[in-house]
Amino acid sequence: MITGAIAVMTSGGDSPGMNAAARAVVRTALYEGVRVFGIQNGYKGMLADEIYELEARSVSDLIQRGGTFLGTARCKEFKTEEGRKLGLKNLQSHGIEGLVIIGGDGSLTGGALLSKMGGIPIVGLPGTIDNDVWGTDYTIGCDTAANTALDAINKLRDTASAHRRIIVVEVMGRNSGWLAMMSGIASGAEYIIVPEVKYDLDDICHEIVDDYKKGRRYTIIVVAEGACSGVGLKNVVQEKTGIDTRVSILGHIQRGGSPTMEDRIKASMLGERAALALISGVSNVVFGFDEGKVVSINLFDSVNNKKPLDPELVRLASVLK
Repeated sequence: MITGAIAVMTSGGDSPGMNAAARAVVRTALYEGVRVFGIQNGYKGMLADEIYELEARSVSDLIQRGGTFLGTARCKEFKTEEGRKLGLKNLQSHGIEGLVIIGGDGSLTGGALLSKMGGIPIVGLPGTIDNDVWGTDYTIGCDTAANTALDAINKLRDTASAHRRIIVVEVMGRNSGWLAMMSGIASGAEYIIVPEVKYDLDDICHEIVDDYKKGRRYTIIVVAEGACSGVGLKNVVQEKTGIDTRVSILGHIQRGGSPTMEDRIKASMLGERAALALISGVSNVVFGFDEGKVVSINLFDSVNNKKPLDPELVRLASVLK
């Protein structure tokens, strides 16, 4: 059981709700009489000893803010054994006895590597807009990002209809099509292209031409960045259909913005559970959600398995297009 101090950090790509999760970790630990340290700029800050103590007021006025007040950065040095040894040394120099890591698959993999060295318990929280962490239905920030994409697609639909255009909307998702699939279904997009599902662009273009001949005024194609380039897709579609086609790449706007109520509440629930578990001596787990309830997932299982795209979403998209 930890009675001294724990630390919390955010790592990898930022996602709305990270602040809510970190806030819950800090205030829960303080409520339990345990000191809390924040690590600035992820693993890079751990190696640079950018570690400072937090108080309850350190996390005031944060729950409604996107991004992460702790900062985040990529760190190649942490991938080396020497880098991880330095990080562990810096943590121990502050009397830190346990660490909460909020981030996606890469960040949690870093936590697993650090845990294998021994010396400090690790608890992970899934923070990524891609919702691609194995073992959990939900990741911090995915709801806000999906709603941001949905709002953009709704607005693009208006202008597409006015000009009888095809509009290609590229959303984030290098290896996961969850964000594209959810925003595409919710917006009523005619086509959704994701890395996990094969597609025939010739068939899509033939269908679009036939639909326009029957009176369709516009077409929305949502594509995950990992499936293909939005710009490249736009060029091919326009060439094959002869219909005015435009592309909108949503980019990093999907990472920002005030978190939705779901992301604030669920991130807070996960943050509290992480702090309590770490303090009670639990290690090498990731906390997530399964059918609306907080569950624990083995850290090593989480990072060594790939989360598939829900086949029911794929089926629904094909039925409703």
